[in-house]
Amino acid sequence: MLNRQIFISLMKKHEYHDNETPKYQSVALIVGVTGIVGNSLAEILPLSNTPGGPWKIYGVARRPRPSWSADHPVTYVQCDVTDQQQTRDRLSKLTDVTHVFYVTWSSRPTEVENCAVNGAMLRNVLEAVIPHAPNLQHICLQTGRKHYLGSFQLLDKVRKPHETPYEEDLPRLDMPNFYYVQEDILMEEVKKKEGLTWSVHRPAVIFGFSPYSLMNIVGCLCAYAAICKHEGWKLRFPGNQLGWESLWDASDADLIAEQEIWAAVDPNVKNEAFNCSNGDLLKWKHLWKVLAEKFEVEYEEFVDGGERLTLGEMMKDKGEVWDQIVKESGLVPTKLEEIGCWWLGDLSLSYGSALDSMNKTKEFGFLGFKNSKKSFAHWIDKMKANKIFPA
Repeated sequence: MLNRQIFISLMKKHEYHDNETPKYQSVALIVGVTGIVGNSLAEILPLSNTPGGPWKIYGVARRPRPSWSADHPVTYVQCDVTDQQQTRDRLSKLTDVTHVFYVTWSSRPTEVENCAVNGAMLRNVLEAVIPHAPNLQHICLQTGRKHYLGSFQLLDKVRKPHETPYEEDLPRLDMPNFYYVQEDILMEEVKKKEGLTWSVHRPAVIFGFSPYSLMNIVGCLCAYAAICKHEGWKLRFPGNQLGWESLWDASDADLIAEQEIWAAVDPNVKNEAFNCSNGDLLKWKHLWKVLAEKFEVEYEEFVDGGERLTLGEMMKDKGEVWDQIVKESGLVPTKLEEIGCWWLGDLSLSYGSALDSMNKTKEFGFLGFKNSKKSFAHWIDKMKANKIFPA
C-alpha cells in the first residue's frame, strides 16, 4: 500500500466521465522509465489522488517496451539519450511537457568516463526539452549516496570521507564524481528558462522493482537465493562481519517517487537537494531470514573467521543454471548478468554503516516513510508476481 500522508495537503480530486477525455494538469517526462524508480513513477503518477494531476506521462527508455510495463498508462518513447541527435529528434517533439523526472544513468569502467557519459546524457535531454516545452516548470534529478561516499571505483581512495549521518550541505569530495557533473549541468541549463526550477534527490540503497536496473540489490539477492534453492545450497551470507552487523538505511522506490513528485509540485519546495531514505534502520542480518523464507531455502547465520564468500565468485559460472530456472519456472526471459549486479551485492554486504539525515526533508514538509523490512518483502513479492523470479 502506498504511503499517502505526504500528499494530504496537496491532494486534489478530478472527476470526469468515462467517455470524456481527461484534461491533464501536468505532463511528466520520465527519463529512465524502466529503471527502479522510473517504474514507480510510472505507477504512481497516473493515480487519481497524485498531486499535480491528472498527469499525462511520457516514458523514455533505451530498449523496447518490456512486457512487465505494458499496462502502465504511459506514452513510451524508445530513445538512447547518449545519442544527441536521436534525443533531439524524439524529445523536442514533446512540447507539452511540464515536469522532467531524470532517473537514469549509465555505467562505465572509470569515474572519468562516467562523468563524461552521464553528463552528456543529461545535457542531451535538457537541450532537447527546455527550448521546446514552453510550459516546462520543474526538473527533478536523481543522484544518490555516492554524493557523500565518492564513486564506487574510488572508495578506497577517499582521503577524508564524510562522517555519517550525511547532510545535504556537506561539501563535495575532492575527486571525480558524475553526480557533481550532473548537478553543475542542471544549474547551467535551468538558467536558460526564466522561472524553471529544480530539485536533486539522493536516495540510499534502493529497494524496488526493475529487471533492467543497474543497481537493484533486491533483484541481486533474489537471483542468488533462487540459485541456492535450485542447487540445494544453504543461503550463506556473502559478506563479512562488518556488513552483517552494521546499521544501514534503505530507500523504497515508491517513497523516492513520492518525494520527487512532492518536490516537483509543491510551490514552497524549489531549488533544493534532498536525501531520501525510509526513516528507519536495518541490519542485513535481519533481512537474511526474510530472504530465506521468501525462497523457502535454509539459511545460515554469519560466522566470522570462515572463508569469505563473494557473489561475484560464486555466481560467475551460473548463467546456464539461471537459464534453466527461467525455462522450468516459466519466467520472463532474462540473463543472469542483467539482474545479478553482483558487484553491488558484494559492496553492500561488506561495507560499514552509512546513514542519511532526513531532517531537511522533514523540515520542508515531506513526512513520508517506509518500514524497510516490509519494503524488502514487498519488492520480492512483486518481482515474483511479475515472473522475474520463481514463486
